[in-house]
Amino acid sequence: MNDIFLKNYPLLITGVRIGEKQGDIFINEQGMIGAIGEQVKKQYAGQAEFIIDGGGAIALPGLVNTHTHAAMTLLRGYADDMVLQDWLSQKIWPLETHLTGDDVYHGTRLACLEMIRTGTTAFNDMYFFMEDAARAVAETGIRAVLCHGFIDFSNPEKREAECRATERLASHIKSLNNPRIKAAAGPHAPYTVSKEGLRWCAEFAKEQGIGIHIHVGETEKEVSDSVAQYGKRPVAVLDECGILTSRTVAAHCCWLNKPECRLFARRGVHASHNPTSNMKLATHRAMPYHWLKAAGANIALGTDGCSSNNNLDMFEAMKSASLLQKFFWNDPTLLPAPEALQMATSAGSRALGLGTGALVPGSLADIVLVSSGTACNVPLHNPVSNIVYSCSGPAVETVLCNGKVLMLEREVPFEQEILTRAQEAASALVQRAAQS
Repeated sequence: MNDIFLKNYPLLITGVRIGEKQGDIFINEQGMIGAIGEQVKKQYAGQAEFIIDGGGAIALPGLVNTHTHAAMTLLRGYADDMVLQDWLSQKIWPLETHLTGDDVYHGTRLACLEMIRTGTTAFNDMYFFMEDAARAVAETGIRAVLCHGFIDFSNPEKREAECRATERLASHIKSLNNPRIKAAAGPHAPYTVSKEGLRWCAEFAKEQGIGIHIHVGETEKEVSDSVAQYGKRPVAVLDECGILTSRTVAAHCCWLNKPECRLFARRGVHASHNPTSNMKLATHRAMPYHWLKAAGANIALGTDGCSSNNNLDMFEAMKSASLLQKFFWNDPTLLPAPEALQMATSAGSRALGLGTGALVPGSLADIVLVSSGTACNVPLHNPVSNIVYSCSGPAVETVLCNGKVLMLEREVPFEQEILTRAQEAASALVQRAAQS
């Protein structure tokens, strides 16, 4: 069966739970779901190059992580239990000055491996040396939207360099002609990017027809500093600069007020909830999910980077999101399990413009099989409840992206080599920083 990992084949997945029913899924050579339902095996068995016995597993659309800094897997556990600004200025940013393209390549490969192992088939990434990140994504078979983290600190020379880096990445990704990899503009945040830089990113994204990925409203200090500097809140600054569009993913959004939630809905902005990171860094407020939902905004889910989470497990993110909303807003009915699962699948796909997120004929075959025989799924009174509240990433046993098998019965090709090289890169990075 090792040949199954080599390329796209016509595939038949049999005996899986799809919603409330048992059925089969046929995937064509183009990586699309060709048919799904109870009679599919009988009709398509002769057309399949390989048949995967689902063994009663729960079939889900691949999970979509809408906010990551993937190569920060190399910084996992490097700095914990600190105030956000101290954590950034004293630990993370100084270490990142020693990053190389090879570091980002190995760190992103490690992130892709972790995401595949925990059922994520697509992610939205902001970091540096992103051409090297694209190489890792292409090799591992996952789907990604990649942007250069644009930070100018109101320095014209720095801004010019960031513009050129953003242009180079977009051109490079276009040259790859890989349908799994897309580019975006990545203004880091309103407090690290000047108005001129924000306007340039907005215009460039519009010209190129690509997305925008930005941090918004993560801390209260961000809001108060913006009011002091500009006389208006960060969201108003972003809207003035053209950043709020239907192609924009805004990460965190903890400190939005009701009018800003309504503005997000009007502009079509996609909010990415990152509950685990927000709790760990004590941002002191949960995203106002209920206000965004009432306004009609699309709300997706993210993990943030591994130095502030410290993993990329979207099952954990689903549970954390639901529990945080209930706890912070003092309402046990907020963010029920079906909505949390939707955030991690169809809402995430919509945010990134992927055309995935549903198990229906004609959809891209990004599919996850979750074991029904593992302890977290016994008994199976309510599969969606179990997925959100009981399971964690290791319950995933098989993963397909774009119709290609990336993990089969928990086997991922080249896993040990990825782990070894990532450990070597992380150790060398910390050693360089210590010697500087």
